[in-house]
Amino acid sequence: MAQARRSSHLAANGPQCERLWTIREVSDFLAIPVATLHQWRYLGTGPEAFRVGKHLRYDPDVVRSWLAEQCVRRPGV
Repeated sequence: MAQARRSSHLAANGPQCERLWTIREVSDFLAIPVATLHQWRYLGTGPEAFRVGKHLRYDPDVVRSWLAEQCVRRPGV
């Protein structure tokens, strides 16, 4: 549900950053494999990404917000 809200917000307003990140840059920032980002995108669990032509791009602010949400301790986890 939160993913759908973020998607509609980003689609309506577009990215609010100066420069978008490539999947490799997000991989480096999060210190995870690119394949994990692809899997998360398929499952709808990772940071929101979008296509610019055939290229996958990430808004750095969205990635940072997603990471902050993941760092919140959840009950029962």
